[in-house]
Amino acid sequence: MTNLPYRAYSDYLREKYGQKVYKLPIKLDLTCPNRDGTVAYGGCIFCGESGGSFENLCEKMSVKNQLKSNMDYIGKRYGAKLFLAYFQNFSNTYMPLDVFKRCIKSCQMDNIVGIYISTRPDCIYREHLDFLTKFSKDTGLEIVFELGLQTVNYHSLEKLNRGHGISEFIDACIRIKQSGFKICTHVILGLPWDDDLDFIETAKLINVLGVDEVKIHSLYIPKNTKLSEMYEKKEIELISLEEYKRIVILFLRHLKPDIAVQRLVGRMPKEETVFCNWNTSWWLIKEAIEKEMLENGYSQGDFYTALDENPFK
Repeated sequence: MTNLPYRAYSDYLREKYGQKVYKLPIKLDLTCPNRDGTVAYGGCIFCGESGGSFENLCEKMSVKNQLKSNMDYIGKRYGAKLFLAYFQNFSNTYMPLDVFKRCIKSCQMDNIVGIYISTRPDCIYREHLDFLTKFSKDTGLEIVFELGLQTVNYHSLEKLNRGHGISEFIDACIRIKQSGFKICTHVILGLPWDDDLDFIETAKLINVLGVDEVKIHSLYIPKNTKLSEMYEKKEIELISLEEYKRIVILFLRHLKPDIAVQRLVGRMPKEETVFCNWNTSWWLIKEAIEKEMLENGYSQGDFYTALDENPFK
């Protein structure tokens, strides 16, 4: 186990399964309602043509073949024997139910112990949840939804062209939890329109909704996006690396201590971005945050207070 000032996702998986567990990304040929006109056109201003990832295989490959290929490569490279199937790009519940069922059932393979489904808060449908409830019960595979929140600042959500507000995220979390599944929430820390109160309230909302995992991103800017146009026109001002580290620490200190942290900073190939992580390795940023927390005695949740705690005890 690592001696980190936060609950690392890798430690959480090792505690749960007793050994290394790795995610296997899956890319499907789909889109999202924020691109096809159902909600809006163009998608989120930070979303490139790949839909959120650069590590996937071709979407024309079957789910099983993608899993087998990634399992062989990752298993040999890291000595892993257990894996999580991860439907990663775009909105992976935004498809007809019969297609969704077929994709999920394709994950029934030896050494697959769970399924992660990345989607939007406004794409959580009752028929999909009902199917997953029975599927999980029959197979024993754990289901985790990855939902993009990004921020609790609804003015920022509008500027990002997210196409949903806070209420949709709250509603999605409630319905997912009622179905017995876990949730991983994505947040972007350091948006140009957010301040400390937004970062703190984002952590507090995640706490009260019973979110199980969180994935923290810096604001990197893919080429050929609305955000890249804004950046090149100097319509937005990005924070410094030092400020980003401060914000991540502030967020973590307000985050409930049992929530697993998947990452402290995102990453993307330099050749695909106009800005990414201040031209600094994501690993160095991660280590710098950990070092500062350890040196100052900070830890995840040391500012956390349960809302039902009685101050008169």
